[in-house]
Amino acid sequence: MTLAYETVSENRSFGGVQGVYRHQSQATGTPMTFAIYMPPAAEHGRVPVLWYLSGLTCTHENAMTKAGAQEWASEYGMAVIFPDTSPRGEGVADDEAYDLGQGAGFYVDATQAPWAPHFRMWHYITHELPELVFGNFALDRDAQGITGHSMGGHGALTIALTMPHVYRSVSAFAPIANPTESDWGRKQLSAYLGEDRAAWAGHDATLLMRERGYPREILIDQGSADQFLHLLKPEALAHAMTERRQPGTFRMQQGYDHSYFFVQTFMGDHMRWHAEQLA
Repeated sequence: MTLAYETVSENRSFGGVQGVYRHQSQATGTPMTFAIYMPPAAEHGRVPVLWYLSGLTCTHENAMTKAGAQEWASEYGMAVIFPDTSPRGEGVADDEAYDLGQGAGFYVDATQAPWAPHFRMWHYITHELPELVFGNFALDRDAQGITGHSMGGHGALTIALTMPHVYRSVSAFAPIANPTESDWGRKQLSAYLGEDRAAWAGHDATLLMRERGYPREILIDQGSADQFLHLLKPEALAHAMTERRQPGTFRMQQGYDHSYFFVQTFMGDHMRWHAEQLA
């Protein structure tokens, strides 16, 4: 696996550096762009890292510019990684709908045509990109947390619930919580993984919560005025957490919608929480 990458841009931010980088991915067979904020503390040694997975239609840039993570990351001495949401480019399968194809990788490894050759986002996020960043940046591999918004919240929860030995903290903003029972899930999982619903179960946070839970606390924020509540199905995950007696906090935030105004409002809470969990 190559660890080579090129620098697209680097900007000073809150005493640290917000960088954007590009590399050739073996997992997706395409060039992939990602962003990392490195706090001032990284000048003196390895720092904890928070993975931020973005939602439908997003690239690495949305959360990097809209979530307001850099100020908090600087304060808590924590790096933040913003990967892309899917492979992109000529020859990569796509769909006319915004919720399938490029920009909508759903953090799975596709097994079905025409998606299988490039849509291997689970492997990319959990194996290939970590090898690159831990080999090239001052990051503490033993202090990793993961969070995300919407489709990215789905990815963060399913990855952490599957790999709790790697991700020592997990949170989510308005996650797609029960995709096997939602139109934001059944469509994509059947396209990427086929019609065997048993193959979907490992990519549904509600089912994973019922089956195995998470060995530490989790934090989830959901807006009560979210226009996609019927697709996100937060009540299914909340019920599964209660059934399992999962330690953690599930907050329904009065009047907030699905936008990045919601995310940036509570980003500080999540950054502080991850810093405490990873300390």
